[in-house]
Amino acid sequence: MYAVVRTGGKQYRVEEGAILTVATLEGEPGKEITFGDVLLLADGDAVKDAATAKVTGEIVSHGKGEKIIVFRYKNKTRSRKRTGHRSKTTTVRITKIEA
Repeated sequence: MYAVVRTGGKQYRVEEGAILTVATLEGEPGKEITFGDVLLLADGDAVKDAATAKVTGEIVSHGKGEKIIVFRYKNKTRSRKRTGHRSKTTTVRITKIEA
């Protein structure tokens, strides 16, 4: 059985026991969270009603993503600026998918 959930403006395909890295979520490691926005629920070839489905997970850790380099350049003036950004992430282990 798998489900498609939406969190942080992105969609993720999850199964029980899967480890997922998403945009930062509130909560301490070890705390249980529920994804209420389930878009699809499937068991093999059968698609079930996702309106009442819930996906439960446990926060494993918080961290930072890969560094993204931002480089701005203006020609003819030798003006350039280089900065970096690392987005905050949360690692979640999916524990239960309820139909």
